[in-house]
Amino acid sequence: MNPKLLIIRLLLDPAVWKEYRQFVSPKGDKHLETLYASLDGLLTRVDRKVSLDEFKAVVAGSGAFQREKDAAVYTQMFEVLEKTDIQEDILHDLLVQIKQKEIAERLGIASFDFAEGKKDLSSIKEIYDTFGDVESSIQEVEYVTDDLDELYSQTIASPGLKWRLGSLNTMLGSLRRGDFGFIFARPETGKTTFLASEVAYFAEQSERPLLWINNEEQGAKVMTRLYQASLGVTLDELMGDRSANKQEYFRRTKGNIRLFDDASIYKRQIEDLCSKYEPGLVVIDQIDKVKGFTGDRNDLELGAIYQWARELAKKYCPVIGVCQADGTAEGVKWLNMGHVSSAKTSKQAEADFIIGIGKTNEQGMENTRYINISKNKLQGDAGTDSSRRHGFCEVIIEPMYARYRDIGTSL
Repeated sequence: MNPKLLIIRLLLDPAVWKEYRQFVSPKGDKHLETLYASLDGLLTRVDRKVSLDEFKAVVAGSGAFQREKDAAVYTQMFEVLEKTDIQEDILHDLLVQIKQKEIAERLGIASFDFAEGKKDLSSIKEIYDTFGDVESSIQEVEYVTDDLDELYSQTIASPGLKWRLGSLNTMLGSLRRGDFGFIFARPETGKTTFLASEVAYFAEQSERPLLWINNEEQGAKVMTRLYQASLGVTLDELMGDRSANKQEYFRRTKGNIRLFDDASIYKRQIEDLCSKYEPGLVVIDQIDKVKGFTGDRNDLELGAIYQWARELAKKYCPVIGVCQADGTAEGVKWLNMGHVSSAKTSKQAEADFIIGIGKTNEQGMENTRYINISKNKLQGDAGTDSSRRHGFCEVIIEPMYARYRDIGTSL
């Protein structure tokens, strides 16, 4: 009996499929290849655990049962899946072993190539950074309280990080541990300015470090914008009295903003930073460029990144990612989930909130930005307007101060 057939029962769970599918190769068995191809197609579209009957229907819909000889094989394979009595923890251990073996083989090949002078040491480091957490296991599921008072205390009543933009507080509410979302926009729209404006304000509220992972723009420029956003000053004003401005910046932010600049950062490095600093917020700009993930297709690899970010938020603190809008968003005011670059549903499915920042090319509207909340699963606060959970608003970008502000409000 081929163990790669039996573990399909576990791979019907999208969480298991996303973590382990990349390590399981059905090549060499055309019937098993067909099953896995159907499984991949199904779980790319469906973000929930599916039944064997549903999976069988998808395989049948692909035409796999049309030839009599093949139909007999597939019928037998599904009988094995349905009737074989084996505990799930044994199957899970088997999956872990397959993953460990695959990683060991990749490390062995990389080590041999290094010894032969074909590759440098970075090829080994890349594999380790990508798959260093090979000792996966079934963890005990944490019990969630059913005490309503405690639920209220943990959600609505618990203080979160409030946005500088009042419109976002109205639509989204504050950010708490477990919240993961992303902002997206076309290049040169003001994504970094938006982040600087909000993160500088978050820093005034947090007693814990805020980690900004920067793999996009030059780090010194981003840090300068954070100074401007915190103090609300122009670049000339900032540099005109550096001593006083530095003192005021640290008074406001408490020195809690930690900017890490690395164009080739791996997920394991970010995890180590979170373990070290126990942050109150993590910002990843750009999240799609984080290394250490693999997938059969680019959208599946990106889905793995966003799933990882969600787990990071659950473990430590709110996480905000940044990514691009595709070419269809050029000149569009109100961006929706369909404008997200390089994704079908893989990115969008993992997020609790999605903020699109649109920009028009109309004359006289150069400093107007259009914010649309295309997804919102946040709990909100006492002052959050539930009727505007998926709302939109116009705001003003003030790049000279590295800030955004609501229309009708002053700096």
